[in-house]
Amino acid sequence: MKISLKKCNLGFEELKALGHIVCGLSLGIDKNKVQAVLLKPIPQNKKEMMSFLGFASYYRQHLKVFAMIAKSIYRICDQKTVFEMTQERIKAYEKIRRSLTEAPLLFIPD
Repeated sequence: MKISLKKCNLGFEELKALGHIVCGLSLGIDKNKVQAVLLKPIPQNKKEMMSFLGFASYYRQHLKVFAMIAKSIYRICDQKTVFEMTQERIKAYEKIRRSLTEAPLLFIPD
């Protein structure tokens, strides 16, 4: 096994990896990823909604009661269901987006 110094990051306090920001013993969400989601409009079809849910699910460990919030949104991704954004689903979508921006840092327990 060889170590490539070009690929090594030494002496940094913060490191971006796989959409997360690692700082010491804490793990946070990369703000650039969240900003990209905030700039997108409300999904207009199942494919766009499934893409959003996939993104949000990747960060579900940072979101409190994610499954409860996303339950109504997951229902419209069913193949037998007609895609319709009701007020309840729009509220759930907005709550997930807001939760991503306010997501807490996760710490490694002692």
